[in-house]
Parts: sequence; structure tokens; C-alpha cells
Amino acid sequence: MRTSNRARAGQYAALLAYLVFLAFPFLWLLSTAFKPPRELASLHPTWIPHDPTLANFRQAFDEQPLLRAGLNSLLAALAAALIAVVLATPMAYVMARHRTRLTKAATGWVVVSQAFPFVLLIIPLFLVLKNLRLIDSVPGLVLVYVVWSLPFALWMLAGYVRAVPAELEEAAAVDGAGRLRTLVSVTAPLLAPGIVATALFAFITAWNEFFFALVLLKTPEKQTLPVVLTHFLGAEGVADLGPLAAAAFLATLPSLVVFALIQRRITSGMLAGAVKS
Repeated sequence: MRTSNRARAGQYAALLAYLVFLAFPFLWLLSTAFKPPRELASLHPTWIPHDPTLANFRQAFDEQPLLRAGLNSLLAALAAALIAVVLATPMAYVMARHRTRLTKAATGWVVVSQAFPFVLLIIPLFLVLKNLRLIDSVPGLVLVYVVWSLPFALWMLAGYVRAVPAELEEAAAVDGAGRLRTLVSVTAPLLAPGIVATALFAFITAWNEFFFALVLLKTPEKQTLPVVLTHFLGAEGVADLGPLAAAAFLATLPSLVVFALIQRRITSGMLAGAVKS
């Protein structure tokens, strides 16, 4: 019993240390965002600002178009997540339920494609978008985000499909349900957590993406938030630390809010499809 309690206490201590490790950058960013210039230049930094101020936030909005850039990022991320999930769900179902040599090869290619570096893809993508006249446009950026997130979304959803027992679909067919009715009433509710998790992954990936947005978007009015954050760096690479921290803190909020709103649906939907009404 004592050994079990010690092991459990050790697990909780390790979990707490891990949470502190994950939360440290965000907490330090939050602290920096509210510090006045005098405290930012201090040789003895503190966790809690002695004289907190909102001047960094006002300066950030005055210097850069954060609202417009945030709207561009939000539109691109939402569109990419929606399109990726709509395309990946039926494709993942086919890959998981029909195990042929072709689907196995496709699964292997999906995994291998994730190892390709961004630099290797940017020239072909640039040429394709140029022929489609989508360079320097948010729809073109959305297309790139969908292409980039689709392989992992396929692999992720295929795992969720394999976790759904095929016997449930067979039982529904025995009860007289057609193929479409089985997919909608039985399979889809069980896949809801996977679909939500995949959409969350695609959204966060697109929201935080920097390289493609930097290369493909040249018009200032169309740039996304990660690109605009680099404008707080001076010509010599010196950062305007206070406004940069304030803008970066605001840039992290949408991801946190989306996860907070969706995380309950991820767990509550796991057994929703298993209840027959």
C-alpha cells in the first residue's frame, strides 16, 4: 500500500512538474506583456510586474494592424480546418475499412510525406498557385494549409475509424439500416471526437503557421498574425519587447479559447454513438 501511494505521489509530482514546464513560457509572456519599459530593462527580472501597465497593448495596436491580421489568420485557419475535415473523413473511412495494397501504400505515403521540409515544397506550391493566380491571396494560403494538414488528418482519422468496431455497422445492416443511414447514425457519432480533434489540429496548425504566409503573402493588408508579429523586430534584430509580448499574448488566446470550448466535446462524444435510441 505504501509503495502504491509513493508511486502515485511520484506520478502526481511528475505531472505537476510537466505542467509547470509547459505553462512557464505562457506565464512569462503574460508577465512581460504588462511590464513597463523600466522593468523590462531591469537586470533583475520579476514574475509579477511591480507597476503593471496596458501601454504595451495600446502601442502594439497603434504600431501594427493586429485586428486585420488576426481576422486574416482566423479566416484562413477556420477555412483550412473545415475543408481538411470534410475531405479527410470519407477518405479516412475508405482507407480504414478497405485494406487493400493501394490503401496500404497510400497510408505509407501519408506518413512519409510528413517528413518533407517546408523548403522542399514551397517552390512547387508557388508555381501551382501562380498558374492558378492565387499568389498573394488568402484563398491560395488556405489551399496550401489544406494540402499541408490533409495527410496527418487522414492518418489521424483513419485511426479513429479503426477503433470503431465493424460489428456495430454489421448489426445496423442486419436491423435494416442502409449504408448511408449506418454511417450517419452509427459511425459518425463515434467519430465525432476524432473529427473534432482533427479539426482542432488543423486549426492550430494554420493559425500558428509562419513560413508559407511569409512567402506567399506580400500585400500588407493580407498578411496573417504570425507574419505581422515579426514587424516588432527592428532593422538590427532588436525586439520591441513590451509590444511584442502583448501582441504575442493576444495571438495565443484564440487557440486556447478554441481548445477550451472543444475539449469537453472530445471526451463527451466518445460514447455518444454507442447508445441506441
